This record gives sequence, C-alpha cells and structure tokens, in this order.
Amino acid sequence: MPKFLHTADWQMGRTYSRFDTEDSAALVEARYEAIERLAALATEHQCDAVLVAGDVFDAQTVSDRTIRRVFNATRNFEGPWVMLPGNHDAALAESVWMRAKRLGAVPANVHLALESGVTQLPEQGIAVLAAPLTQRHTYGDLTQPFDTTETPSGLLRIGLAHGSVQGVLPDDIDSTNPIAPDRTQSAKLDYLALGDWHGVREINERTWYSGTPEPERFRNNDAGYVLIVDIEEPGATPKVTRYETARYQWHQWRENLSVPSDLDELLNRMSQLPEASVLDVKLDGTLTLVGDQKLTDALSIAEARYRSVTCDRSGLQLEPTDEDIAALRADGYLGDVVQELRENQRANDEGDDAEVARDALAILAGLLKPKDPEVAK
Repeated sequence: MPKFLHTADWQMGRTYSRFDTEDSAALVEARYEAIERLAALATEHQCDAVLVAGDVFDAQTVSDRTIRRVFNATRNFEGPWVMLPGNHDAALAESVWMRAKRLGAVPANVHLALESGVTQLPEQGIAVLAAPLTQRHTYGDLTQPFDTTETPSGLLRIGLAHGSVQGVLPDDIDSTNPIAPDRTQSAKLDYLALGDWHGVREINERTWYSGTPEPERFRNNDAGYVLIVDIEEPGATPKVTRYETARYQWHQWRENLSVPSDLDELLNRMSQLPEASVLDVKLDGTLTLVGDQKLTDALSIAEARYRSVTCDRSGLQLEPTDEDIAALRADGYLGDVVQELRENQRANDEGDDAEVARDALAILAGLLKPKDPEVAK
C-alpha cells in the first residue's frame, strides 16, 4: 500500500516586517521547525515519499544560508522527496533551484521536478507527474499534458502542481496558473497534490490542497497541517488524513464594545488562548475609564504571555461615567479639562482630533488615578 506525505507552500525566507525583531525571528524559525516535524511524521508513519507542491522558497533571492537550512531540515526523512517549483520559486533559467544545485545543498534523496515530466519512484510504487511553473504567472493549464503522459503500469499516477483550480477558489486568485477541476478524471490520476492555497482544502476525493505547514497570516483557512495519503492500489480511493504541524496559532479579532460585558467577554477569550498565539485585535465602540484601564492591564499581561499581541484602539471612545469622574477627584479646572476632552471626542467622532482627545483623556485619567487603593474606596 503506497503512502506519501503531501505538503506545500513552505515559503522559506519569508520575513515578518510588521513584527518586532524578537517575534519576527521566532516566526521565521517556526517554519524550519515545521519542515523538521513533517519529516519526522513521514518517518513515524512509514511514508514512502514526501511530495512538496510548490513554493518551497518565498523568493528567488533568498540567502544561501536559507537554502542550506531548508535541505538540512529534511534529513529526518531518508526516503525520496519530490519538490516542485511554484510561483514564488519558479524554475527560471537562473533560479533559487540552480543556486541550490551549485551550492551542493540538494541531498541525493531529493528530486527537483524542474521540468514537466514524470519522476518515477518504482520502489515506492509511485509515478509523479509534475507540472512545475517556469515563470511566476501562466494563463494555460500546465497539468493538461497529464492527460497524455504515460506511466508504467502498476505504479500510482500522482499529479503534482501549483495553481488555482478553476471555478472553485475565490475569483481574486482564480486568474493565473489555472488547473482544470476534473484533471484527475481526464488524466486518470490516483491523486492530484496541489499547492498555492494556504489551507487544507478538498476539491474532490482525489484532489487536495495541503496548505502551508506553518500559518503565516491572519486568515481562517485551516493552515498548519500536512496530509498523509494512503492508496492501496492504482484506481483505489485515496485515504487522506491531515496532521497538525503548526507551532503558532494566528488570531485576528474585530470587536465592537458597547457595554461592560463586551469587554469582559473579550478579556476572557484573550486569557484562554494558548501561549503560542499571534493575536491582532482591532476595537471600536466605547469604554469607561475603568474599562480602559482593565483593557490596558490585560493587554500588558497578554503581551508577556503570547508570541505577539497588537491592538488597534483608534476606533474606541472613552466615555467616563460619573463614578469615573468622582474617582478621579477632578473638580474645578481639571474637571473642565475632562469635560472638554469628552466633548472633543464626541464632536470629531473619528479622525486624528478624536484620537488625540481620547489619548489625552486616558493619560489624564492615569495621572489622576489614586496610587493608594485605599484612597479610591
């Protein structure tokens, strides 16, 4: 029973400029660890081969060190690897793949499918029909030759391609590198291993996207897995099992706060995240001064606990309650200032003036807040 691991979209060499240096370095390192995990999985589950459906590298210009580290990370699986160029690492005349060869970085058990054709793995019972991208964007279906490509009888016919299955994926990514949705039928493939969509997605029982093994963006599309595929014999229905490989979970929340319970619910959810979380929060609505301080304290705790936490509070307005104002003991001139800042928020609603007024009100509240808890009682 041939068994293989299907993965794609490693995009090694990717950078995370929106994060600070420490977090960026950790997210980069997690991608190498993901390769090591999937290699260990392939060994543990006694896979016959590992198929990588494109975008091993994020760009043609990645460093030599990145190239060497990628191939070093595969060493935990000694069986054959078949790697396909995708749109980020297309098989140009001068490409990252040619540099890897010149560096002598490609292990003997790694097959680079740089040209259309068949990679035969007779000991594993598999024939891999490859459709590598030789430029970043194409407008013809590179898998069409599969229909007339012959393979030895008795070997599984496994297609390996990188692109967009037509009429299935969202329209905004459906224009280049097209793949016919019925290719497994027309080419009599036992399985079509695809890359380009970064989450696990079943197109039909023989056609799957594996997604990226380590999430790299805020998109809820089932990223962070690899697929192990069992096919008893040519023509048999594949058994596809997904295994989680993600180190970090990415969460993006967009919340409107209007009553105190909204904030309580948000902070409760935040406190229950796993430590290996990357969290991006954008808030709008209103908060009392007490609520604003609760949010600030909770974010401080979360920033120390999770991999990365960012919170956009520009859409929030501070609405001090009478109790807030009384607790500040802001009377006379200070009371007038607090009232003026409240009115500036309401008058401007959105924009820089509202943000300045809100920030000033938060700073003033922090300065006036009693330092001795007993004083506030």
